[in-house]
Amino acid sequence: MSRPRAATLRDIDEAALALPEVTRDPASGGRPAYAVHGATFAFAREPRKDAHDPQTGEPYEDVLVFRCTAEDKEAMVGDPDSPWFTTPHWNGYNAVLLLERDLGRLTADEVREVVTDAWLVRAPKRLTRQHLESLQP
Repeated sequence: MSRPRAATLRDIDEAALALPEVTRDPASGGRPAYAVHGATFAFAREPRKDAHDPQTGEPYEDVLVFRCTAEDKEAMVGDPDSPWFTTPHWNGYNAVLLLERDLGRLTADEVREVVTDAWLVRAPKRLTRQHLESLQP
């Protein structure tokens, strides 16, 4: 039995762009943001002093942000072995953070699920209903 493949940035890109009515900014290359109907659901964040390396104090330069439900956030950041985290800046926001360098701790399937869930949180209800109905056999 083969081991699941570790996730990559390409998996995020492919998962996001496979969803209905998603735009990517910039269209290629760079540190992207993905949106549906103008609502961003996943993005690569610029360095900020609120997310920093505890060893060096330097701001992380590779933070990825994914929208989620409050329940999912609690479960994802509540596990001490999880690569997901949050910062005080994100208190009150339904989003989780992940360092690009920790992406390989997740499988491609796990990343696809998180990206899809992020899209479901931000997409218009009509569009989410249509998408979920299209997946039914």
